[in-house]
Amino acid sequence: MPKSKQIAVLFMLLMLVGAASAEPMTTESLNQQVMRTEQAFADSMAQRDFKAFNSFLSEEAVFFSESGVLRGKQNVADAWAAYFTGETAPFSWQPEQVEVLASGLLAHSSGPVFNAGGQRVATFNSIWRYDQERKKWLIVFDKGSAFCEHPKT
Repeated sequence: MPKSKQIAVLFMLLMLVGAASAEPMTTESLNQQVMRTEQAFADSMAQRDFKAFNSFLSEEAVFFSESGVLRGKQNVADAWAAYFTGETAPFSWQPEQVEVLASGLLAHSSGPVFNAGGQRVATFNSIWRYDQERKKWLIVFDKGSAFCEHPKT
């Protein structure tokens, strides 16, 4: 066998051994990935970084808004551009709960939304899909609802 072919075979064997010894992703580690992704998405608003915000949007993004359903990355970006015009964010959000399918392909995140004064005004619910080609989570659905405080018992 020529030396170049031997090296190629050895390289492939090393890759297989490395892949086999890689630690499998657990549900908890996947949940943490999505939690960090959602937080980075929220940070894009706080940091007034519209380009970063857009990088989290799936081409198929569907965002529910007061004026109707926004379909597609460009429509979502166009509608949300107004939220990035001022020096300070008009609202903020943070992930509180994340659940990922065992397949590691879809995830749900939810948590509080705060107005500029820090008062909780809504709850967001988002669906994320793992983009295997880009090796990152992208948001496909987003819907907020008014916050209703539960009565104390």
